[in-house]
Amino acid sequence: MRITQLTLRNFRNYDELTLAPDSGVTVFCGPNAQGKTNILEAIHLCCIGRSHRTSRDEELIRWGERTARVQLLSAQADGTHDISVVIGRDAKKKKTVRIGARQAERIGELLGHVCGVLFSPEDLAIVKSGPAERRRFIDMQLSQLRPAYFYALQRAVRTLNQRNALLKEIAKNPSLLPTLDMWDEQLAATGAAIARERREAVQSLCELAGEAHASLTEGRERLTLRYISQVEDAPDSAERLLARLHDARGEDLRRMTTTVGVHRDDIAIAIDGKEARTFASQGQQRSAVLALKLAQLDLAARERGEAPVLMLDDVMSELDPGRRRQLIERIDRVQTFVTCTDLSDLAGARQGMVCHVEGGHLTV
Repeated sequence: MRITQLTLRNFRNYDELTLAPDSGVTVFCGPNAQGKTNILEAIHLCCIGRSHRTSRDEELIRWGERTARVQLLSAQADGTHDISVVIGRDAKKKKTVRIGARQAERIGELLGHVCGVLFSPEDLAIVKSGPAERRRFIDMQLSQLRPAYFYALQRAVRTLNQRNALLKEIAKNPSLLPTLDMWDEQLAATGAAIARERREAVQSLCELAGEAHASLTEGRERLTLRYISQVEDAPDSAERLLARLHDARGEDLRRMTTTVGVHRDDIAIAIDGKEARTFASQGQQRSAVLALKLAQLDLAARERGEAPVLMLDDVMSELDPGRRRQLIERIDRVQTFVTCTDLSDLAGARQGMVCHVEGGHLTV
């Protein structure tokens, strides 16, 4: 797939912008804090319906304006996809998503229409931070490729929240204890399905990320991934998870929270057999995350039959020349959007379009 047009209105520091990007590499170059990343954020918003930098949609609206709008047109194997997202300050109508002429009733309807992979400085948290960041990484990947997974994840979160609320109520009213059984059954069924899909995705990403990392490091380092879950890899995983929930009930009642389930899963990321979070240097951690993103790109292309778009935010300047060269060789295959402060960072790459960005204005 490729993005053929992007239109912004009152988005971040842009009043009006219409861009027809190159089918290869489009570069946004300029000083920091001028709006380069905002363009990638707008594309990402059309992919999954939310920003990668903030959970507060109001921050995306240009100062002094009431609404912001992003529209994206993409050409794909099945035709043209027209996506628009409107964000408002009105509490009753904060976000509206349109797919073609139809208004989406749920944000999940957006998933799969525009598939993109973004690497940003914030993504270093995948390696450096706790398990929640790694779960979020795999969940966003699967949600883009399989909207049904997104809805299963929503059901699991709702069930978990309701079970936790019930545990607190039981502390005040013990007669409610038998009602836990219903929530345990639902949590076990959804948890087993989620764990199965996560495990399969991590196995695929391990192979692809290992290949990408070997390329970036010219074979000097080996990256491995391993899915860690309380849900066993077995045909009767739901029944086994249900048994674990029952065994942990005493502890859950004491702590008034659910201690067993996929909300505690993790992905072990290792370089040459050592935990990347603890033992890898900053440069090694960056290369590991970049390899994960390139693996996401390859996995999405394999499942969808066409490559998603790739967005690289301020990545080149942080790579040594060898890793930069290897990355440049890989981005030639897909439509790519790159931000940088100096064009020399992209020496050797085929730059189809170069846009100088300053104060929310583009000069092509």
